[in-house]
Amino acid sequence: MKNKNGDVIYVGKAKNLKNRVKSYFTGAHNEKTTRLVLEINDFSYVLTNSEQESLILENNLIKQYLPKYNIRLIDDKTYPYIELTEEEHPKLLVVRKKHPKGRIFGPYPNAYAARETTRLLNRLYPLRKCDTMPKKVCLYYHIGQCLGPCEFKVDYKDDINEIIRFLKGDTKEVLKKLKNEMDKSSEMMHYEKAIEYRDMINHIESTTEKQIINLNDFKDRDAISFAYNEDDIAIQILKMRQGKIVDHDQIVYAYVGHYFESILSYLQQFYEKHMPDELLFSSRFELSDLEPLFNQKAFIPQRGDKKKLVDLASKNADYDLEHHYMLYRHKQEVKQQAIDDLSQMIGTDVNHIEIFDNAQLFGTAPISALVVYKNQDFDKKEYRKYHLKTTTNDDYQAMKEVTYRRYQRLLIENTKMPDLILVDGGKGQLNAAKEVLSQLNLDIKIAGLKKNKKHQLEALVYEDQTIPLLRNSELYQLLLKISEEVHRFAISFHRNTRDKSSNKSVLDEVKGIGPKRKLRLLTEFKSIEDMKEASDELLRNLGLTDEIIKALREVLE
Repeated sequence: MKNKNGDVIYVGKAKNLKNRVKSYFTGAHNEKTTRLVLEINDFSYVLTNSEQESLILENNLIKQYLPKYNIRLIDDKTYPYIELTEEEHPKLLVVRKKHPKGRIFGPYPNAYAARETTRLLNRLYPLRKCDTMPKKVCLYYHIGQCLGPCEFKVDYKDDINEIIRFLKGDTKEVLKKLKNEMDKSSEMMHYEKAIEYRDMINHIESTTEKQIINLNDFKDRDAISFAYNEDDIAIQILKMRQGKIVDHDQIVYAYVGHYFESILSYLQQFYEKHMPDELLFSSRFELSDLEPLFNQKAFIPQRGDKKKLVDLASKNADYDLEHHYMLYRHKQEVKQQAIDDLSQMIGTDVNHIEIFDNAQLFGTAPISALVVYKNQDFDKKEYRKYHLKTTTNDDYQAMKEVTYRRYQRLLIENTKMPDLILVDGGKGQLNAAKEVLSQLNLDIKIAGLKKNKKHQLEALVYEDQTIPLLRNSELYQLLLKISEEVHRFAISFHRNTRDKSSNKSVLDEVKGIGPKRKLRLLTEFKSIEDMKEASDELLRNLGLTDEIIKALREVLE
């Protein structure tokens, strides 16, 4: 879950994503969840192959982003691994080290199952159990769980190979043996023993379940795949860093021409500045197309964990494309319908809209703000702020000034004019802006957003007509969104301007007086009158030159 700035504020997992997300927006919640819901602005998601993979990915993402609404997993702990030490006499251990010295398997979200599996393997295979080597054989040797390396020469090669196969998932023989023992105990009515064997089987299945979210080679790699139809392309990039999937990039976009050329162009731009150690591509790509762009870093795996990793990327790309209409295209079509209705209403195609709003508080800090809506979205790089110079509390004059300053500049710079100008106000503000456009000899469509007594949008004012807006129409929702955005931008700018002006001192207008000299003067004198009456000698002792003293007296007078 992300906030309006795109920051990750919560990471979660769910077997049923729809039900999980829906639960946040229905019913009553505690204070923490209520605050979370208020901040949610967007979602992204990754499909995994199993619940174990989702647990590991959740842990990786929480460690990566440290979301403020995730508490449980933001420490430096990790899921446990099983380590086979690389010693002359190896041991089998459960560890949480980030970089253990031996060969490691895991991680395992079920720590208890990992410990029980290790305990079982230590019973089945006679590896060393002692932390320090004793001088003679101990009890483990006598019960057949150790080969006694303290007294005898031993060879662990066969046992180690069997353990490695077991931890990689080849558990058929062991499981078969345990199931036979469980059935035998059950037939003999030794139910407690049968339950013990059943639990062993469950622990082994939980521990040895294959996952590809973490690979224990600690490399940086991306797994890349795509899906497409006649309209759109979905690209999915799973980012693995230090052997762990810690992020992903997903995009669905409309394309023109051949789909594969569009995909290669996107990926070339994506990896223009930085490339990981490996780029794993799904079999939907051709290696001959990739090598000229990515040299020896491009691979198309045919088997193993890497193949499963790109298959997971393909699975996510397919899902993104399938649900694109519901998640994105529907929104785009609603926006397009609103733009079409607006274009029909004013009699010209509309793509570029500029909206003005003014703000002042009892004549203080008068400002105006401009918001640009272009290509069905707000173009925040084009937003502009204006400190008004010709008026303090005349809204009509404010509209004249900002309209003149904006479009005179566009004329000088020979910049393309907007298709439509919107004014946050009624006929008065609209006529003021029209007068300026006429003086500049500009023919730009212009309309006003009329509000009711409760300051709620109710109509569009265009060419001396007040056109009521239906609240459930796409056009109303678009204009309301535009109105709220320009109001937010104007109020935020006005608040900052007002705060700066309230902290302003008359000394700020004196050239040569910076923060340090200003502090000395305000500390020395209790009032402006005392400062006026101060002698030149006293001011020189405070570090002011004769030139600054002269400038100070002129400003104070």
